[in-house]
Amino acid sequence: MSDSYEFPNARLLIFAKAPVPGQVKTRLAGPLGRRGAAELYKKLLRRTLVIARAARLCPIELWGAPDVRHGFFIACRRDNGVRLRRQCGNDLGQRMNHALNRTLAKKGRSAVLIGGDCASLGVTELREAFHQLATGSAAVLGPAADGGYVLIGLNRPAPALFRGIAWGAPTVLAATRRRLWQAGLLNWTELPMGWDVDRPADVRRLRRVQAASAAPKYSAA
Repeated sequence: MSDSYEFPNARLLIFAKAPVPGQVKTRLAGPLGRRGAAELYKKLLRRTLVIARAARLCPIELWGAPDVRHGFFIACRRDNGVRLRRQCGNDLGQRMNHALNRTLAKKGRSAVLIGGDCASLGVTELREAFHQLATGSAAVLGPAADGGYVLIGLNRPAPALFRGIAWGAPTVLAATRRRLWQAGLLNWTELPMGWDVDRPADVRRLRRVQAASAAPKYSAA
C-alpha cells in the first residue's frame, strides 16, 4: 500500500537499456568481452533494483529502451514488483524529459531519475534526494566524477534542462547547472559526488569497493 512508503507521492524512475551484448557498456567490451560487459550491466541493474525496493522510499518504475519486451526486463518486474515503461525520444535528453513530464503531470508528485548502473548510489543518497524535494528544493542533482550526473530530481517539469546538451561529454553537469539558474530553479540541491561504471578504470574501482565491503570487519576492542 502507498502509506507503507516513506515518500508515497514520489516516484523513482530507473533508466535502463536492454542488456544485449555489443549494445550496452561497449567501452568495457575490450577487457570483459561483449557478453561479459552485458552481464556486468545486468548485475549493476539488479543491485540498483534490490537497494531501491528494500528502502521502501516510493514506488519504482523501470524505464526500458528500446522497449520493455526484453526477457530481462520482464524478470525485473517479476522479481522486484516494478512497473515497466518504455523510454520515448531521439536522444537521452528527450527520453528523460518525457519520463519526468509524464510522471510529474500529476499534481503534488515529485520524481527522481537515475541510471540503473550507478555503483555509488545507495539508500542514503536516494533518501536524501527525496527528502530535499519534499522539503522545498526545486531540483536535486547527483554529480558524477566524469562531468555528468548520476541522479536528477524535480518537483515540476523543466524541459529546458534537457535541450541542447552534449550527452556523454564532460560538460553535462556544468551545462545543467547553468540551465537550472536560467530556468529560475535557484533553490536546487547537489548531493555528494558519485560515479558510474563505464570504463575499465571504473570496473577496477568497483572490484576494490566490493572487495573492501566483503572483507571481515574486526573490532578494535
